[in-house]
Amino acid sequence: MDCLRELEGKRAHDRKRVWVPGPVIVGAGPSGLAAAACLKEKGVPSLILERSNCIASLWQLKTYDRLRLHLPKQFCELPLMPFPPHFPTYPSKQQFVDYLEEYSRKFDLRPAFNEMVLSAEFDRTVGFWRVRTVRSAEYVCRWLIVATGENAEAVVPEIEGAAEFGGEIVHTSMYKNGEVFRGKRVLVVGCGNSGMEVCLDLCNHNAYPSLVVRHTVHVLPREMLGKSTFGLSMWMLKWLPMPLVDRILLLVSRLMLGDTARLGLSRPQLGPLELKNLSGKTPVLDVGTLAKIKKGDIKVCPGIRRLRHNLVEFVDGRKENFDAIILATGYKSNVPSWLKERDLFSEEDGLPRKPFPNGWKGEWGLYSVGFTKRGLLGASMDAKRIAEDIERCWMAEAKHLSSFTCSLFHQS
Repeated sequence: MDCLRELEGKRAHDRKRVWVPGPVIVGAGPSGLAAAACLKEKGVPSLILERSNCIASLWQLKTYDRLRLHLPKQFCELPLMPFPPHFPTYPSKQQFVDYLEEYSRKFDLRPAFNEMVLSAEFDRTVGFWRVRTVRSAEYVCRWLIVATGENAEAVVPEIEGAAEFGGEIVHTSMYKNGEVFRGKRVLVVGCGNSGMEVCLDLCNHNAYPSLVVRHTVHVLPREMLGKSTFGLSMWMLKWLPMPLVDRILLLVSRLMLGDTARLGLSRPQLGPLELKNLSGKTPVLDVGTLAKIKKGDIKVCPGIRRLRHNLVEFVDGRKENFDAIILATGYKSNVPSWLKERDLFSEEDGLPRKPFPNGWKGEWGLYSVGFTKRGLLGASMDAKRIAEDIERCWMAEAKHLSSFTCSLFHQS
C-alpha cells in the first residue's frame, strides 16, 4: 500500500501542468466541435481533449458502412455552417464526416488527440478545474465543458450462456457490413434504428437475420406526405398539442405501414412524441426493414432466455440455431467514471439531472453539451447557450486570470 501511495505521489509530482485560458472541452465529436466553434466566434479560445486519434471517433470508427443521418440535413447541421447544397437530404456517414472535417478547418479547431481524461475535479481552494489525462498532464481551467455525449461506451448486456455459444457475438460498434455474415443465420438483439438497419444490411448481403424485440416500439415512415416525418412533426407542433400530433402520426403510419403489432412490433401506450419527450426513447424511422419483415426475410423473435452451443433459447420456449449474434443494444455515458462532481450529472446514467432544456449548466463553470436526447439539433442549442454564458464573464475575468495564474504556478 505504501508503494502505491509513493507511486501515485511520484505521478502527481511528475505531472505536467498546463494553464488553459479558456474552457477545456472533453470530447471532439459534433458536440465538442460545435461548442468550440461557438466560443471561437465570440472570441473565447478553448482546448478540446479527445481520447481517440480523430474527430467524431464514434462516427468514423464505430458505425456501420450504410449509415445515413436519420433526419434531414437541415436538422443536423452544426451552428454557423450549413451542409453543402449538393449534399442529399439524408447525408451518408462519409459525407457527414467530411462535413465535420471541413467544420474543423473553417474554425481552425485543433483538438489534442490521444488525451484520455482520467479525472476532472473542481479545486475549491483556488477556484479552478483540474483535468488530468493518461499522458501525465494536468490542465487547469476556469470552465469545463463535458462533450463526451450519450454514446461514449457500448452497452453490452450479460446473457446467460454466452460463453457456451461458440459463435461470434459482437456489438454494432464493431459491425461494418453484412459481407462476413453472407449465408449465415444471424440474430440481431435490439429493435431501435441501428438494429433495424443492421437487419436490412444483412438481408442485402444474403444473410438470414432474425430480430429480437423485447419491448414495444414505435415504427414510423421516414417520410409522410412527401415531407420528412420529423420535419412534419415539428411543423405541426407549432399549431397543435403534442397528443393530437401523435394521433395524426399514428393514423398516417397505420395507413402507410399497416398494423405493426401483427408483425411482432407492438406500439407503446404513449404516442411517439410524448414517449420521446418523457423518456428520450426515439421512434424507429423505417428505411425498408419493415417490408423485409412482411416478406419473411427477417424473422421477429421474443427476448432471449439463455444461450447454448450455437443455440438460442427464447423466453417463449422456442429454440433456434444461429451462427452469430449482433448486439444492437445501444450506448451509454461514461461521465461518472471520470468527472468528480455529482451535482450536474447523475451517477446512475451519467446524464444531466435536469431535463432538457435546463441540463446544460452546472456549478463552478461546469457545462454539458450533447446530452439532450435530441440529437444534433439539441447539441447545437446547448453549444450556443454555453458560448453566450461564458462570453458574459470572459471579458470581466480575463484581466484577473493572468495575474492569478502566475501566482498559482509559482506556488506549485
